[in-house]
Amino acid sequence: MSLKLYLAGPEVFLPDARAILDAKADLTRAYGFEPICPGDLVIPPAPTKHQFGLNISEVDEGFMNRADGVIANLTPFRGIAADPGTVFELGYMCGAGKIVACYTNVADSHYQRSADFYGGAVHVGEDGRKRAPDGTMLEDFEMIENLMLHGGVERRGGPVAVHAADPKRLWTDFTAFEQCLKALAGRG
Repeated sequence: MSLKLYLAGPEVFLPDARAILDAKADLTRAYGFEPICPGDLVIPPAPTKHQFGLNISEVDEGFMNRADGVIANLTPFRGIAADPGTVFELGYMCGAGKIVACYTNVADSHYQRSADFYGGAVHVGEDGRKRAPDGTMLEDFEMIENLMLHGGVERRGGPVAVHAADPKRLWTDFTAFEQCLKALAGRG
């Protein structure tokens, strides 16, 4: 029986979501895994938008509970960091002790993206830590995302794939995604 992999990421929000999810699912199958895509949900009807949102959350958690592992797309979405739903899903799977892998199609580190957000106006504070103009500390650990995300995967032996995709192909370049599949297939 093949491992079931939950394919976490913000792709469900894209205008061509179905085509992208189908392509990722096909690639997942080509490596001998069974894909579980959040875009494949059948959501029970609800009397309110709020209840409908709760229904989506419940179905997604059910998908993750059935999966053996996750490949999380941590490519920055709507800002300098990963999609918050994907972050939750990766944390959920780490906490459940499942197989974890992650990737990004942006090669700049979390620190570099944070510094760029502040226009490079980063200084070293009296405490010796890098600080933004508003006084907040910036993580500088040479990681692709917040240390809990990158570190959570790496400490569990999962692959962390980084690829500098062409910005026009940020969501359709599967190079780093495929690196995760190769690494997981090699775990044998």
